[in-house]
Amino acid sequence: MIISDCHLHSSFSSDSDAALEAMVQQGIQLHLKAMCMTEHLDYDYPPNSEQLDFLLDFDSYEKELFTLKEKYSDQIELLFGIEMGLMDYLGSRYQKIAEAYPFDFIIGSSHLVNGIDPYEPEYFREHGVFKGMQLYFESILNNIEACSTLDYQVYGHLDYAIRYAPDQNASFHFRDYQDIIEEIIRKLIRRDKGIEVNSTGLRYGLGQPNPHFDIIKCYHDMGGEILTIGSDAHKPEHMAYAFDQVAELLKLAGFDHYTLFRNRIPYDIPL
Repeated sequence: MIISDCHLHSSFSSDSDAALEAMVQQGIQLHLKAMCMTEHLDYDYPPNSEQLDFLLDFDSYEKELFTLKEKYSDQIELLFGIEMGLMDYLGSRYQKIAEAYPFDFIIGSSHLVNGIDPYEPEYFREHGVFKGMQLYFESILNNIEACSTLDYQVYGHLDYAIRYAPDQNASFHFRDYQDIIEEIIRKLIRRDKGIEVNSTGLRYGLGQPNPHFDIIKCYHDMGGEILTIGSDAHKPEHMAYAFDQVAELLKLAGFDHYTLFRNRIPYDIPL
């Protein structure tokens, strides 16, 4: 049973209109024991039609979160996190932020490939699915190496880009990318980093979380043990989405626990 949601966004993230308190109240309604807000920070995000900058008002975010943490302390454990959109030249800049604030949990993730978000239709129009995903995985490898000293705990939604492919994951086959995925996993394990299982893929109709079950199973079989669960909800009604299905997939992959971070220290929670 999954009793915490550790990938959540409110209006402190550019792409959400949800009040932070509304997210907390929904977590209580869902009987979660813990929830971690992970507001977006993507330095140098390119201009876009939606005018999203993915910057973060750290001080206001911290102040409101800790006010709500105290207000609801007898009903839910509210944790302080952030999602950093990694690029290969931003490691030291992000590390300054990691050191400046008392985050419980930091997700490192990849949203851009050569300055383009796969969310934009032109990404897959230009590259096609196979090359587009290959380039995406290569960018993750580069980010892991370049941000090797950054204190993040897990790499988020390892196959994020597939959500936006023309046929989504209908033509995605783990074996086509197995070598590079195994290298990603090997590097994360060597650096004591985990992976996130993100239920958005199920909400998007992929029939799989992000990453795909085959990647989760590969992570387990290669000795990976640090695994967090998040809905990536940007509004209250998407919180803890399909967590029952996620729990069954994790058990099928061989896991008997998932991970919750407090003060960036991992705690195993039984499934």
